[in-house]
Amino acid sequence: MKVTQERLPESQLGLNIEIAAEASRSAYEKMVQNLSRSSNIPGFRKGKVPRQVLLQRIGNERIKAAALEDLIQKSLQDAIEQESIEALGQPNLRSDFDELLGKYNPGDAFTFSIAVDVPPTVELADYSNLSVKAEEIVYKPEKVDEFIEESREKKADLVPVEDRPASMGDIAFVDFKGTLTGEEGKEIEGGSATNFQVEMVEGKLIPGMVEGMVGMKPEETKEVEVTFPEDYPQEDLAGKPALFSITLNELKTKELPELDDDFAQEVSDDEFDTMAAYRESIEKQFKEQAENQTKNNINGAIADALLEQNKIDLPESLLQEEVTSVLTKTLMQMQQMGLDVRQLFNSDNVPMLRDNARPEATTNLNKSLILKEIAKKENLEPDQAAIDAKIAEIRPELAGQEVDEDRLLQMVTEDLLSENTYAWLKEKANVELVPEGSL
Repeated sequence: MKVTQERLPESQLGLNIEIAAEASRSAYEKMVQNLSRSSNIPGFRKGKVPRQVLLQRIGNERIKAAALEDLIQKSLQDAIEQESIEALGQPNLRSDFDELLGKYNPGDAFTFSIAVDVPPTVELADYSNLSVKAEEIVYKPEKVDEFIEESREKKADLVPVEDRPASMGDIAFVDFKGTLTGEEGKEIEGGSATNFQVEMVEGKLIPGMVEGMVGMKPEETKEVEVTFPEDYPQEDLAGKPALFSITLNELKTKELPELDDDFAQEVSDDEFDTMAAYRESIEKQFKEQAENQTKNNINGAIADALLEQNKIDLPESLLQEEVTSVLTKTLMQMQQMGLDVRQLFNSDNVPMLRDNARPEATTNLNKSLILKEIAKKENLEPDQAAIDAKIAEIRPELAGQEVDEDRLLQMVTEDLLSENTYAWLKEKANVELVPEGSL
């Protein structure tokens, strides 16, 4: 079998495959024999159908088509093996099958063409002296106080208020009903509730609604005039004035726990005995978070620089695999958030979702291929000891889950390779750290 190759766009290889006359004849004869053995024709025993009868009943064109299809499938696989081609996905027939069939004469040589995706060639630009800017995320001690205060708020007890009217910061339990002003008291759809709990802070409910409740006493009813914001999600309400009738059923205030050792033990599930130890752990978390965010910003800047100067001709098969991976991750994240993914991920929406995911998949694939090529050139692949240590580190997090060990090994290896490569590039690069929010 004679095979000639040609490079095609999108990391494809074109193969022109010449089928010898004997192979052409043999494929046809083999198909006739197979059909003779398998066909049920009245008046003849199975496997004893005369050749001429078989041709008349099935038709020579149908037999030729079946023989040609088998011959093409076998020949293209043989050609890929013969030429030692690392094929990705399924080869595509470039020749028109109907034209081939019209020219196919068993016993005559013929040629057909296929296209097959192959791993892309990554020709790297100089990456040894990159200049990048990245935002530095600075640890802010006040973030620790904010976090602890939020935890304190969550553990607060609600205590009834009986000796004063409502004020900002209270927790109010209210009935309310809203109507549009100037539209003959048209009731607002979804604009009513019974014994609704609301924290009286700015930004809750419709602007002005909470503020209008200040000074109310339990069992008091008050009408509050408000205006829906111009950017309100319900377009039919945006910018319109409304009147809300509000009845205050009950008023409570938050009683915050003391920031003592008991509080530390409660919020940490007894992981820390003292408030000092708990605060120290929170400080450590926020410092590590700032360091990791800065590191990620640097890696992102390096990745952007690499993507800008290296263009790769991506094969469609790899790109479609990455699109599937992007959508799978999105689906899992949505499920973890408790969202119903069945409404979004259905047969009608999937083509659109795949198109939307394509840019992200393209970036991911380009980045991965560039990093792998740099790691290969600089011998940065992780050793087995590092891989084993990383797997042992994350193994407790996977307890009780069904684990695909091959996939786990692949993911850990790829993560460590990326870490090694980014670390190497960072040492060689000129990195300018700039204040957060300046880029």
